[in-house]
Amino acid sequence: MNEKIKVIVSDLGNVIIPFDYQPLLNKLDSYKPGLGEKFGKLYMKNYHIHRSFEKGELGENDFLNTMMDWTDHLIKEDEFIVLFSDIFTVNNDVVNLLTQLKKHYTLVLLSNTNSIHKKHGWDKYDFVQIFDKLILSHEVGFAKPEKGIYKAVENFTQLPGDAHLFIDDIKEYTDAAKNLAWDAIQFINFLQLKSELEKRDVLF
Repeated sequence: MNEKIKVIVSDLGNVIIPFDYQPLLNKLDSYKPGLGEKFGKLYMKNYHIHRSFEKGELGENDFLNTMMDWTDHLIKEDEFIVLFSDIFTVNNDVVNLLTQLKKHYTLVLLSNTNSIHKKHGWDKYDFVQIFDKLILSHEVGFAKPEKGIYKAVENFTQLPGDAHLFIDDIKEYTDAAKNLAWDAIQFINFLQLKSELEKRDVLF
């Protein structure tokens, strides 16, 4: 067992829950040909709106008003919320691995997410209960790779940086953790993650 590591910090999207927005775009195309592509381009071009919503700076109503504008008001808000949130599947291999780790380590979920996805998307899954703490961007006012969101984890654990091991699929985010003396693994797939944990004597 790795005596230095006390806390396993895991990302959510594309580590525990892969996601796919294509069904939403396809549904928009059913309302009006090309609407899905138009919406997708607007979303990416104005990604600062997504990030502002993730950080809790932009409220749900304002976010949804913008989404309605981008979809030419051809979809109702409640239907958009369902389609916007019904994008996740669960990587059960990773969930089972984290459940094993829970026996020996404190588990923290660290996610750039938003209030709609939490309420209508992933909060329903049982795996949420295995975590000792959820550190969510829209609740703490910081988003990865900002230092503040990692410090929110340390404020909870009350442990030094090198007591934390972080798992995330985005290199920029794992690099930011390493800058704070955390150990970090960029997630590629389950077998690679398992191998990296075994190398560190974290999984045994």
